Amino acid sequence: MEAYRWRTAIVTLSDKGYHGEREDKSGPLIQEIMSEEGYDIVENVLLPDEQDMIERELIRLSDEEHMDLIFTTGGTGFAERDRTPEATLHVGDRNAPGIADAIRLYSLQVTPRAMLGRGVSVIRGKTLIVNLPGSPKAVRESLGFILPSLGHGLAILTGREAECGGPAPRHRQVQ
Repeated sequence: MEAYRWRTAIVTLSDKGYHGEREDKSGPLIQEIMSEEGYDIVENVLLPDEQDMIERELIRLSDEEHMDLIFTTGGTGFAERDRTPEATLHVGDRNAPGIADAIRLYSLQVTPRAMLGRGVSVIRGKTLIVNLPGSPKAVRESLGFILPSLGHGLAILTGREAECGGPAPRHRQVQ
């Protein structure tokens, strides 16, 4: 039986990227990695750091486009306009803190600045929304850590699997 291809969207948050002042590298990297892992990248969106716009897009992708998974990248730091976690929490039905906590915990082994990351993860209906950092290096590290368990979590969320028993996979290096 062929593995299910999770419907996935990527939302990049960057004022400079949105206005053409900087090339976004983290969104395309997420697309490359997730495509190689067999995820179906349905949409790749670039928005400015505007909380209302972020919220509307996350709601559209969850409720109208029925994504299984949405990754955001950027807008999770301490800058005044970094509002991705607030937008994500606002649209979530249920918190899924273990994913964001695991990313921070793993990232702290790489850099002490990981403690400054404010990313969150939530569930809206049958959609998992995960905030990733804006740096390509941090995106690669984060995905390498969460990917081994992500498919199982999505299968439980969407009703494709019913149990969480069995051994947990370990993290892996993402090239």
